[in-house]
Amino acid sequence: MVKQKHCFQITPLCDCENQFRWPRIIARDVPIPQPPSIIVPEGMVIPRVNRYFYIVTSDIQLTNGVTLAANLFSDDNGVNVPEFIITYPNGYVNLYINAVMQEGGIYSVTPNALILNADNATIYRGTPIIIESLGFFNEIH
Repeated sequence: MVKQKHCFQITPLCDCENQFRWPRIIARDVPIPQPPSIIVPEGMVIPRVNRYFYIVTSDIQLTNGVTLAANLFSDDNGVNVPEFIITYPNGYVNLYINAVMQEGGIYSVTPNALILNADNATIYRGTPIIIESLGFFNEIH
C-alpha cells in the first residue's frame, strides 16, 4: 500500500483582497456635553429612544461633505419625519452607516439635518443610514 501525500495550496478566489482600503477616521471637534445643572434625587430616570432610517438612493460623494435633510428619514413606524428629536444635554446621538457605528467627530445632527463632514469617501446607493437619538428624562414621584 502506497501512502499518498496530500498537498493543498490555498489560492485566493480573486485578487481583490487589497481592493477596499478603509481610510483612518479621526474624531475631531467632538462636542463634550455639560452635565445638567439641577440634580433631582427623588424620581426615576426614563430613557426615550428615537430611531431614524434612510436608504441611500444614489451614491453620495463626501469630498465636500454633505447635509441630509431630516425629512428624508423615517421613524420606527416607517413614517417620514419632519425633524429629528434630539435631547441635549441629557442624551446623545449615534450614527450607523451600513450597520457600523461611526465616530462622533465625523458627523453632527441637528433637528433639521444630518451633516457628514468632508472625507475622501463615498456612501453607495442602497446603504442604510440609521440615526439613534437617546434622551434621559427624570420622572418625579
